[in-house]
Amino acid sequence: MSVFKTLKNDLTIPLKKDPAAGNILEVVLLYPSVHAVIAYRIAHFLRGMRVPLVPRFISQFARFLTGIEIHPGATIGQNLFIDHGMCVVVGETTEIGDNVTMYQGVTLGGTGLQKAKRHPTIGNNVVVGAGAIVLGPVTIGDNSKIGAGSVVNKSFPPNSTIVGVPGSAVTKSEFIYQI
Repeated sequence: MSVFKTLKNDLTIPLKKDPAAGNILEVVLLYPSVHAVIAYRIAHFLRGMRVPLVPRFISQFARFLTGIEIHPGATIGQNLFIDHGMCVVVGETTEIGDNVTMYQGVTLGGTGLQKAKRHPTIGNNVVVGAGAIVLGPVTIGDNSKIGAGSVVNKSFPPNSTIVGVPGSAVTKSEFIYQI
């Protein structure tokens, strides 16, 4: 997909996923998540061109403005939506698929100091609840949901519902029973 089409998607995704989004002007002016994702796209592009220092400066400046930290080394697919994004952290080797929704306080963090894959891989169509923490080089399969406040440090297959500390998969009947 072209850079311009990707940026257009980034601007319009809140209109599709947030019932409070009134119009495109409101999104452009008042949605910090959109600002953070666009800054990430620019920083990621420059990092790919091997431009020194500038990509990290852009990501840190975006963090200062939005409260959302996305490392320019992360790989993010189409249609990422960060709702109420304050305190979201996306680490350097994180991979995020298409159509992912994350809420406030989410951390996709690394473990260890090695220069290898040390952050999560999030599949397509995943929802990551408020305050969830996903640590290490784990994989969350497509169409999964991670509950608010969960701490996930192991991989889960597609179509999982993951809740708790530490995160564990639950079935629909178990989830309803716990409520």
